[in-house]
Amino acid sequence: MLFSGAAHAVQRMLAQGAPRGLGILCGDGLQDAAMLGGRGRQQAHEIGADQQARHMRHHQPHPGQPVPRRPAGAGSVAGRAALFYQSNDFWHEIIKIKSMSEQFDIVIVGGGLVGASMALALANSRYSVALLEGRAPAPLPQDESWDARVYAISPGNKQFLRDIGAWQRMPPTRLAAVHEMQIHGDRKGRGLQFSAADVGGHELTTILENRLLQDALWQGVAECPNVTVITPCRPTTLHWDDELATLQLEDGRSLQAKLVIGADGANSWVRTQAGIAANPDPYLQKGVVANFACEKPHRGVARQWFFEDGILAWLPLPGNRMSMVWSTFDEKADALVQLSAEALCERVAIAGDNTLGQLSLITPAAAFPLRLLRLPQTVKPRLALIGDAAHNVHPLAGQGVNLGFQDARLLAQLLREADAKTDPGNYMLLRRYERGRKEDVLMMQLVCDSLQKLFNNSNPLLAGLRNFGLGLTDRLTPIKNLLVRHALT
Repeated sequence: MLFSGAAHAVQRMLAQGAPRGLGILCGDGLQDAAMLGGRGRQQAHEIGADQQARHMRHHQPHPGQPVPRRPAGAGSVAGRAALFYQSNDFWHEIIKIKSMSEQFDIVIVGGGLVGASMALALANSRYSVALLEGRAPAPLPQDESWDARVYAISPGNKQFLRDIGAWQRMPPTRLAAVHEMQIHGDRKGRGLQFSAADVGGHELTTILENRLLQDALWQGVAECPNVTVITPCRPTTLHWDDELATLQLEDGRSLQAKLVIGADGANSWVRTQAGIAANPDPYLQKGVVANFACEKPHRGVARQWFFEDGILAWLPLPGNRMSMVWSTFDEKADALVQLSAEALCERVAIAGDNTLGQLSLITPAAAFPLRLLRLPQTVKPRLALIGDAAHNVHPLAGQGVNLGFQDARLLAQLLREADAKTDPGNYMLLRRYERGRKEDVLMMQLVCDSLQKLFNNSNPLLAGLRNFGLGLTDRLTPIKNLLVRHALT
């Protein structure tokens, strides 16, 4: 339709005595749809190259950001065309059609850890992929500072990140392996101790910074020939029909895809557009995070204390450093954040029985709300939700991002294994993904929610029961080893 309309415009201009040079400029270069005049064809190619260069300069990311790439055939030429004419050796734009439609096989909304891993897991596949992110990650700082947000990555997901080429991009000196986990109840007595060596493993988990992994994933995505990164961008509408999903961006662009993947977090815009009801169950708690330098070495041991009013976790960082996650009720969490650095260090050290000696603050304390999110469905025709858009869990087990990576791993596997004739938005294929993840997610939600409710309770009978349960589990080696093996996946 577009080229037909352009042809009619050309005809009208000819009838009216059009300028001698005419061409159609497309986003992927100038196509000589209609060239008039002696020098028109050569000048058309010259202006096409110039316009393309200016377009690339205009859309160049900030320093440190990956360069967006467009796979061959990913976009609709008809949606990125402009009509120019030559007059007195100068080209004038007379018709400009903003990207009416850019076509992809898969559009991923959200370029965080899970969304970026999904895009990277589809690298060099037969699918054309667009990754949308409102704001690209900032370049890594050149100093020795630390990110307050850290994650515990399971060995299974470590292998996934290695398989997609992200793990290798992170400096080993910024990673900390956890070999042992010590869990303490709210009363003195026998706790629970896990060791990777008990099941023949090398580590229980690896602690790393959010920004470090985010940068590694985006580096990988920037090198994928079949992935187009669109950032910054803001989607405004999303509609589905039997054949395609259509996503409208604030800048006027329209993206069409056979499958939309919502990886846009706990407050997912995609989920809302799809009409999937989300009724989160707030814990009325916040997670307080901060990093500390320690007087004593942690020796690769993660520690966790269950109190009546919250759960305190110490996670090893490289060197004599540790990251704290203290999940507690809103009032106490707000009070912790407002403490001075010295007062916070003293409070945290005492709560952890001074296990690592005197503490000094590396990163200021910050807090985020905690909630449980269960959804009635995570897929629809031409739609799949992954990561926090699909589920939330309490952070006491450190499994939130791990569940998200497992979502991406399974969905990418199913898409890659699908027959070439299979539509990536096929509902039956997406249902296989939903069924494949349902049991694991529900089990983790049940365990974390039950533990939270059990320990955040002042009932003295429950206090005795939970502490007895920790000691009993520690003595039942087969059950304990089963829990360890599950944590390694």
